[in-house]
Formats: sequence, structure tokens, C-alpha cells
Amino acid sequence: MVRAESVSKAYGSNLVLRSISLQVARGEVLCLVGPSGSGKSTFLRCINHLETVTAGRLWVEDELVGYRQHGGKIYELHPKEAARQRRDIGMVFQKFNLFPHLTALENVMIAPTLLHKGGRAHLKARAMELLARVGLADRYDYYPAHLSGGQQQRVAIARALAMEPKLMLFDEPTSALDPELVGEVLDVMKGLAESGMTMIVVTHEMGFAREVADTMVFMDGGVVVESGRPTEVLSNPQRERTKAFLSKVL
Repeated sequence: MVRAESVSKAYGSNLVLRSISLQVARGEVLCLVGPSGSGKSTFLRCINHLETVTAGRLWVEDELVGYRQHGGKIYELHPKEAARQRRDIGMVFQKFNLFPHLTALENVMIAPTLLHKGGRAHLKARAMELLARVGLADRYDYYPAHLSGGQQQRVAIARALAMEPKLMLFDEPTSALDPELVGEVLDVMKGLAESGMTMIVVTHEMGFAREVADTMVFMDGGVVVESGRPTEVLSNPQRERTKAFLSKVL
């Protein structure tokens, strides 16, 4: 589903990603862990071309992300073409980014409505199904200001799912939540994983990674330091840098 080859990203002289190569198969869950500033979120944003890569290439379902190749040269896609690619990739951010003047139902409906992905009755029924899936069918007419942080993040997940993505990206989706609200969001994400959704998750929730991820990748300084099955990485890390990090978070 996702293939990265030697992906690098620089901001001026600051090299944030250094030749990242990894793969995620359809239906797999990959968790990216590591200290702040290690490049995890930047790499996630490169996958849907919210950030342009400085070097290397990324594919989603064998389609080159953000660029086209012609005659041995690479050309960046027009913003409209990049937006078309992005429709198939759902993303959930640290901040919920809900429209404050729209209800939960309207937030979930807005993108497919603007893109004419069905009649209003169909889209409303679909949105209600998704709100039920994240446990918020009884809050469909609530505005974001009247929802808890965990509820807002679950609406954000439903909104991403409304576009029927083939891949879901989560950028520390629980980091802005009070501790008692983290579990309700992680439960929704576990359900998505169990349904076969391909997911790449930047997280500090090691318990979630251990339980749900197929692969854990530890990043530091813009490079992949270590990767493997979560139980192996967490219980028997091979690199000293991984051991030092885990000793502080476990």
C-alpha cells in the first residue's frame, strides 16, 4: 500500500528526514515512535504531499505521490492533481480542526457533499453510520464547542472515513487530549485496525502500539533507528538509542 524509497526532507540546511525507506502492506498498521523532533510527523505529511520531499520517492498503491515521471524526469503535480490523490488518504491531526459553525453531522458530511459523492439523503445516512461507528450517534446535532476533546477527535475520524480512504494517517491523535479521554479515541482506532484499514500512526501510546501495530518503527534524528514487531522492539531493542528512549517512556 505504501512504499518509501530514500525519502529525505530539508528545510534550508536543516535535514529533517534522512533517506527513509520502509513499506506498509495493505491492511497493516505501522506505528512510528520516537522523541519529538525526530521527523515522524514530517514523514507522515510527506505521504499525502502536505510536505514536498527533497529527495527520494513515495508511492501509495503504486501511484507516485505528488509527482509524475516523464522521460526519466520527475515533475511535481498541479495542486488540483495532488488534491485528487489526497482524497484517498484520510488524515487525523493532533488538533481536531472541526468547523466550529457546523454540527458533528455536518462536519462529517461536508467533504463528500462538496465533491458530489452522492445525494444528500445518502450522504446523511452514511454520516450517521460513521458517527455511530465512533460512538457518537447521539451527538450528531452537537456543535464542536459542546463536545469533549475525545468526542471531537472521534468526529474528526468519522469525517476522514467519510471519504472512504484506502489509507489512514494519524498524527499523534491523542496528544492534545486529557488522559481520561485517550482511551475512547484509541478504542475507535483499534476497531479500524480490526476492520482491515491500512494505518500509519505517529504515537507515544506504547500500549496501543504493542496491541495493534504489525510493525513498530523507532525514529530519531530523521532516520529509522530500529524496526520490527512491537513485542520485539519493546521487549528486546537492539540499538542503544532505542533502549535509552524506551527506558524513559515505558
